[in-house]
Amino acid sequence: MGGELPKQYLDLAGHPMIYHALSTLCACPHIGTVFVVLAPDDELFKRYDWSHCAGKLEPLYCGGVTRAESVANGLLVSELEPDDWVLVHDAARPCLTQMHLDKLINELRDDVVGGILAVPVADTLKRADAQQRISCTESREKLWQAQTPQMFRAGLLAQGLQQCRNVTDEASAIEALGLYPKLVAGDSTNFKVTYPQDIRLAALLLNQNS
Repeated sequence: MGGELPKQYLDLAGHPMIYHALSTLCACPHIGTVFVVLAPDDELFKRYDWSHCAGKLEPLYCGGVTRAESVANGLLVSELEPDDWVLVHDAARPCLTQMHLDKLINELRDDVVGGILAVPVADTLKRADAQQRISCTESREKLWQAQTPQMFRAGLLAQGLQQCRNVTDEASAIEALGLYPKLVAGDSTNFKVTYPQDIRLAALLLNQNS
């Protein structure tokens, strides 16, 4: 993002980016506790007012070098029961809504594996060569773009992450166990803020929904 602050603390609609997803998660009646996995040396989180999340929000200063390590550490420190459902969400997806959460939870609460929010790939996909020229066009049939939250039982997810420490999302760890997570159709508003221009788009969406 090119800023001095970590991305999750950049200003977005008058609050740090992480505020928006945490507020949505804490407001969900299906969710009992919202654990925030932070770097051990994080000094910024406590500077903000989280009183509106009182009773649900629990910071855990056990973040790792990678996402997989952070989630695995959070599962260990939180001392959840193996059968407890866990939803893992990116702080950089601030436009998560209650509608997204309701759909994910309702479709997966009785599922034997769990699953993720995702959207079918709509754009034409091009594979580049070493000179950044198109080497071929990839078929987008049956391709989905993974989002978060990703929802799995705590014990199963911990097992998957213990065996596969280099995955980039939780579903990949579950897949490595030979299981098949369910794809729950989300929408493009639950996008990941990656570039500076994404901040403006996220602000528009948040203001529209406020």
